[in-house]
Amino acid sequence: MANQHLSLTFLGGTQTVTGSKFLLTVGGRRRVLVDCGLFQGQKELREMNWERFPTDPANIDAVVLTHAHMDHCGYLPALVKHGFRGPVYATEGTRRLAEIVLRDAGHLQESEAEDARRGGYSRHAEPQPLYTEQDVEDTLPLFRSVEYHRDFELLDGLRMRLWRAGHILGSASIRMWLDEADPEENAIVFSGDLGRHHHPVLADREVPAGASTVVIESTYGDREHPEPDVAHEEFGDLINRTVARGGNVLIPAFAVDRTEVVLLTLQQMMESGRISADIPIFVNSPMGLAALDVYRDPALAYEIGSEFRGRPFIKLPTLREARSKEDSIALNRPAQPSIIISASGMAAGGRVVHHLEHMLPDPNNAVVFTGFQSTGTRGRALVDGASELKMYGKYVPVRAEVLQDNEFSVHADGSDLIDWLAEMTPRPSSVYCVHGEPDSAYALARRIRKQLGIVAVVPSHGEVVRL
Repeated sequence: MANQHLSLTFLGGTQTVTGSKFLLTVGGRRRVLVDCGLFQGQKELREMNWERFPTDPANIDAVVLTHAHMDHCGYLPALVKHGFRGPVYATEGTRRLAEIVLRDAGHLQESEAEDARRGGYSRHAEPQPLYTEQDVEDTLPLFRSVEYHRDFELLDGLRMRLWRAGHILGSASIRMWLDEADPEENAIVFSGDLGRHHHPVLADREVPAGASTVVIESTYGDREHPEPDVAHEEFGDLINRTVARGGNVLIPAFAVDRTEVVLLTLQQMMESGRISADIPIFVNSPMGLAALDVYRDPALAYEIGSEFRGRPFIKLPTLREARSKEDSIALNRPAQPSIIISASGMAAGGRVVHHLEHMLPDPNNAVVFTGFQSTGTRGRALVDGASELKMYGKYVPVRAEVLQDNEFSVHADGSDLIDWLAEMTPRPSSVYCVHGEPDSAYALARRIRKQLGIVAVVPSHGEVVRL
């Protein structure tokens, strides 16, 4: 592949925290898509999922995923629906979780289209899903597992290697390079979503070998995570006062990783006596329960932090599983004050929306958000103080107590991101700040220029750069 060059097209995740897609073109003719995320949040973003893909999916040679969150893998079945037939490379952990996430997404796509048709709240006479459950089943056989820390020939002359990103199980940072004389000058690193220096459950993140170009996430690029004297103090206090008044605590949580971290936090608070050890805890998310099984799988123990290896990291005697639709409906009015964990984390869809519909009007109840809430989501509206919320075509009043606990975030903050870049050898010459809202992305770019002396750019949607 001598005398070839690399170019990069930003097809998503630009000045927004959703829809990550980065098209790497080799020599003007071979194409690799890094991440294939679904746009979520504001209506104008969601509508981008329906636009014609900028390049013919049939002409994409391969897809590589950094991890299994919907904003990084959720568009894959649509790509397949429109002609992609190449391999999808990911770690084994990402493959296992993506199978769960995508099957759930296909089901939700069909269910929401049918609900809109029956409810008459779509502007289309016959609402259609973005993709179907069959499209998902057509996608899953394309996955190929790749190990961390091993060189892998992605295309003829283009190689890659994966490092742990410490964000969720299976998450990876990706380094790609042309098989030429100067592997640093002909290389690019994609950070994926990076974890903090220490993840509560997973093995810590790693820093890849350096490259001339780095594409780095910037979700929390303009802020620092709090370092409280008592971890999750407000969360624990809220649980105690909600239970005391006879209410229930609803926790919208991402099914993958966040559910595990929330359960571990509740366990630690119960063990320390900060909250009652008798409170029933329900996980009402089939996807969340399936993901929990993956986290517990001994075959993936190398992903888990050393302090938990060889023993279960979740051992909650009051933990209950709500798997059926009937179980879920019953939780709208639990028999006693309870904690209910349900997806999705931004209340964009799924069972948690039904719980919100029933629980928000009651001031005895509480809702706790455990991570970033994207603009345009129900979660963002609630943490911003909405007095009513629209669900299933109608508005319900918001009287329940609402709390956002930012301590749960396993996204790297501004200092974490700078540290990760600074440790890279050799240091990059160009950095592109992606997967962050404008304030975060531009703040990180300024900080990179000032502290590290590196050219740092916030790309625009559809922008093409030559590497």
